[in-house]
Amino acid sequence: MQSLVITIVGPDRPGLVESLSRTIAAHGGSWVESSLSHLAGQFAGVVRATVEDGSAVALQQALTALTTEALHVVVQRGVAAKDAEPRKTIELDLVGADRPGIVQAVSRALAELGVNVESLETACEGAPMSGELLFKAAATLHLPGDLPVRNVRAAIEAVAADL
Repeated sequence: MQSLVITIVGPDRPGLVESLSRTIAAHGGSWVESSLSHLAGQFAGVVRATVEDGSAVALQQALTALTTEALHVVVQRGVAAKDAEPRKTIELDLVGADRPGIVQAVSRALAELGVNVESLETACEGAPMSGELLFKAAATLHLPGDLPVRNVRAAIEAVAADL
């Protein structure tokens, strides 16, 4: 089986997911996982589909053919996971007053430790009592080798003090 990673961005409209899923199904593919969102009037998402090796090229071409002037579809072939050292996985949840540069500061601190961001979900919403804008983030992180969780916690706390 071949994995295809499909990114899609364009104006939101009814039937967009259906046209993507119909194309995958028509080529014998399977919709395996996805993250899709409506963002600022645009529909954006990432989908991983699997398909038999012999149908991968045709599916890739059919998905790319969905591209229009307004809709952008990009398809990349996935790569098999390599046997690597076991890594620790941790979850990170952040909540604080919103301001520019939060993601950059946190991601820099993590990169300096060699931590890989596996997934990241962010949102801004009003605080219940003050109405002030709160930044919220939830991330899944992979720690390299024997990096202690306390080192990650210390790096994030140092960023929080700066913010």
